[in-house]
Amino acid sequence: MAKKKTIGLYPGSFDPVTNGHLDIAQRAYKMCDQLHIAVVANPSKKVLFSVEKRVELLNKTTRHLSNVVISSFNGLLVDYARQIKANMIFRGLRAVADFEYEFQMALINRSLYPGIEVVFLVPNEKFIFLSSSAIKEVATLKGDVSGFVPSAVEKALRDAF
Repeated sequence: MAKKKTIGLYPGSFDPVTNGHLDIAQRAYKMCDQLHIAVVANPSKKVLFSVEKRVELLNKTTRHLSNVVISSFNGLLVDYARQIKANMIFRGLRAVADFEYEFQMALINRSLYPGIEVVFLVPNEKFIFLSSSAIKEVATLKGDVSGFVPSAVEKALRDAF
């Protein structure tokens, strides 16, 4: 019997993408045959970069990974997972507070789409404190974000502020 192709989905707002996001993406990439990194287009969330810009930045920063598809979606995560035939959802956990929310969402998603597995990954400890909102705050105040984001994102942040 042939092994079923593993299609992973790593969703997020990625506003902006950080080195912590890339750490999770690179580790998720090793666990599946194809990885979809999907920008959530949530109109109720205040964002710095447009969905198109976030997709562009993810394309630039994951160029070295083959079998990675960058896209965007709106609506329910499980509907998008079904659409791309994903059988794994990857989520990053930085702290206990993340776990409570992500655990609840994982149970809901599994209830809505029983064929999906949710995999929690903890970023490398040097990225555990990173959040997109903290990066934006530092960038707003003209601080150095070079150690926290890829160079393409650093340039985009400089241009935005």
